Amino acid sequence: MMHESETRAEERLRRSGLRPTRQRVALAGLIFAKGDRHLTVEELHEEAVEAGVPVSLATVYNTLHQFTEAGMIRVLAVESARTYFDTNVSDHHHFFIEGRNEVLDIPVNNIAIDNLPEPPEGMEIAHVDVIIRLRPKRA
Repeated sequence: MMHESETRAEERLRRSGLRPTRQRVALAGLIFAKGDRHLTVEELHEEAVEAGVPVSLATVYNTLHQFTEAGMIRVLAVESARTYFDTNVSDHHHFFIEGRNEVLDIPVNNIAIDNLPEPPEGMEIAHVDVIIRLRPKRA
């Protein structure tokens, strides 16, 4: 029998145009069960292992990128060594806490972006990401 979270995950995958394979359903269930959040491939892999979901790191990586292409999540390029995935695909910006590797949402109405450059011919601006890096105050 399928659990309620698996049913919701399967429906979400179908709405996004993805075939609900067993691994996709399991990973989608893990990703979206905790609401809006930011996670890495390694963090999701660890959650999957703890939940008894038999997936490799490569499968988690590929699945997250498939979810990104389908518009279910978005990629945050916060630092070069680590990619974060955001379950909140609405327009919003982020704080990044250095040293803790923590990403926090900034409500979109707290930042105004003016005077963006005109994009090259035939192009349009798809999204503007603002990442504000934070660190503890120095004494």
